Amino acid sequence: MPDLLIKSPDISDRIFSLEFARVTERAAVAAARLRGRGDEKAADKAAVDAMRKELNRLPIDGRIVIGEGERDEAPMLYIGEEVGLKGGPKIDIAVDPLEGTTLCAKDMPGSIAVLSMAPTGTLLNAADVYMQKIAIGPGYPEGVVDLDASATDNIHALAKAKGVKPSEISVMIMDRERHKDLIAECRKVGVAIRLITDGDVVGVIHTTEPEQTGIDLYLGIGGAPEGVLAAGALRCVGGQMQGRLIFDTPAKIERAHKMGIADPNRKYKLNELASGDTIVCATGVTDGALLRGVRFEKNIIRTETIIFRSATGTVRKIQAEHRKLDKFDD
Repeated sequence: MPDLLIKSPDISDRIFSLEFARVTERAAVAAARLRGRGDEKAADKAAVDAMRKELNRLPIDGRIVIGEGERDEAPMLYIGEEVGLKGGPKIDIAVDPLEGTTLCAKDMPGSIAVLSMAPTGTLLNAADVYMQKIAIGPGYPEGVVDLDASATDNIHALAKAKGVKPSEISVMIMDRERHKDLIAECRKVGVAIRLITDGDVVGVIHTTEPEQTGIDLYLGIGGAPEGVLAAGALRCVGGQMQGRLIFDTPAKIERAHKMGIADPNRKYKLNELASGDTIVCATGVTDGALLRGVRFEKNIIRTETIIFRSATGTVRKIQAEHRKLDKFDD
């Protein structure tokens, strides 16, 4: 482990951003080796194992507060798992080692490896349930959209704030049966809808650059882990997001109380989902609008990673060429 990293074990050190990037790079490469093979669980397990191994090399006292896999019965970095070499800063970690498992299995665009890290107590410690979400990018007055308002009202309010007609707003929604009425309402307003099959971390992040992605508003229900991960990225660029955890069975409500969630119907604002000095790293597994996927060449593996840091409002992209390929196998 480099001396510089050992002497400065604090999440505020810039060197940590690069260390976190190595974690998602390792997971992305492991998953990318199984692109297009049709085996979602194998790809997810490869990403999980690689991410866990790299996390355990960091000089941190880390704890997984948002894990993955319980809902899908896939391998997981479980909630409460401790990672790192200890002796360093206490850090909360939210992970999705393979966001878009189906996308990876079918070699479709938009699959990524992603994690978020922040000082202890600053990431929402939510159960692995679903979350109702609304998100927009930067540059709008606070509260211009609201989770409790109708899709129609939110679209009209956002259009007014942007200075365009409602029909000029573009909305991203996951293509799920549960969104049938939501999609119909948005179509009635006349907006353009981009439907996605998976990957709502990327979906929310798309709102941060509407000029490039063409997405103004994200609506719908997706995973709670993905919501917390996306919230950290939005905080870096000044976007807005609200979320509500969905506890729709007595067992889930009981679990919420055990995790200290007193109000199962609470509406969380962006800084309640992720606060403090939050760092979000994502590496492309397959090609997408946000990131290029892993490239396997004769003697080089190429990766592309994006790093968001809320404390500085900085977004960095790293295009890496890896020549010591055995590091991905140890």
